[in-house]
Amino acid sequence: HLSIRRQRQMCIRDRFDDLRDEPFEPEVLRSDLAYEGAVWNVRDDRVRYGDGEIRRQYVAHTGAVAIVALDDAGRVLLIQQYRHPIRHRDWELPAGLLDVAGEEPLEAARRELAEEADLVAAHWEPLVSSWTTPGGNDELIHVFLASGVSAAQDAHAREDEEADIRVEWVPLDAAVGAVLDGRMRNGILGIGVLAAAQR
Repeated sequence: HLSIRRQRQMCIRDRFDDLRDEPFEPEVLRSDLAYEGAVWNVRDDRVRYGDGEIRRQYVAHTGAVAIVALDDAGRVLLIQQYRHPIRHRDWELPAGLLDVAGEEPLEAARRELAEEADLVAAHWEPLVSSWTTPGGNDELIHVFLASGVSAAQDAHAREDEEADIRVEWVPLDAAVGAVLDGRMRNGILGIGVLAAAQR
């Protein structure tokens, strides 16, 4: 019976191996800048869709990176900082915007780990990429797995919400448990630690 179950699982896995998001580009009839912000903008688009027309407003985002940094004991680095829209100090992965012209995501991840946690890593690999809120913005975040972590030579000055960042090394399974229990609800954190645990 076990071998039959295994065969069924393999058939299902094979059937969906090529399951993926599909690009689709309907005609944009009009695209206006509804709001120009300090960090990102809001666009107001009219799109031909099917036999009709739809209007959608969304944040035009630069994209971002996040880092699942693991130490030799299997602990993940988490940071806690104040996020005004949710009125919480939530637990997060070190992360930041792709806001330097020409900078590749991996280089941005190296920079953000140094800036937010004063750390460098010897080993880097892509872990997972995700659209964070596809109904409201076009942000694509690239999450990297970093290991061989050590202290950076220079500490970075921090201000605003970053001035009182709390840093903790947490066992990976404890972070996964907190996500699944609903005690930590940051989406990028959830994707990152679950992907790391699966790997």
